[in-house]
Amino acid sequence: MQETLEVNGKGYAVKKLLGKGKGGYSYLASDGEKQYVLKQIHHEPCDYYQFGNKLEAELNDYNRLKEIGIRIPEMLDVDTKNERILKEYIEGDTIYDLVRRDKMKQSYFNQIREMCSLLYPAHTNIDYFPTNFVVHNDEIYYIDFECNDYMEEWNFENWGVKYWSKTEEFLTYVKEHSNA
Repeated sequence: MQETLEVNGKGYAVKKLLGKGKGGYSYLASDGEKQYVLKQIHHEPCDYYQFGNKLEAELNDYNRLKEIGIRIPEMLDVDTKNERILKEYIEGDTIYDLVRRDKMKQSYFNQIREMCSLLYPAHTNIDYFPTNFVVHNDEIYYIDFECNDYMEEWNFENWGVKYWSKTEEFLTYVKEHSNA
């Protein structure tokens, strides 16, 4: 991993890898004053998802979610040449971590259902997997920008909810992805 990544000529010190998704690697990065998320688009194959232009898709999805009114981090800069996105860092625990530690609150379920009440009429689904949500000041933020046209099988009630508590699906995922 490089120690510094540039976005449109400005350097950001990479602190750590936050995660790898279908479309890129997200790093915690700093300009010396503030922390950010710097996403580097990757072109690694994904067996279960087909992409076109990943950077363009990120921009389109971001604008779509902003228009719908979903609470997401601000996109601060885009480096088209290097396929990098700089976005606001939302500090907090993920829903995934809260489920693992038995710290889920009913208000988080209420908030995701409020998001769904905005998404479904806009014919939109997001990736409801709990690593994509951070709780900050008791509010949930969707920290990914991925969204797709609505399909009932992939909505929160039919797919996402399976991972928002210690269900068989959640526990199987933890077991398969545990470093222990």
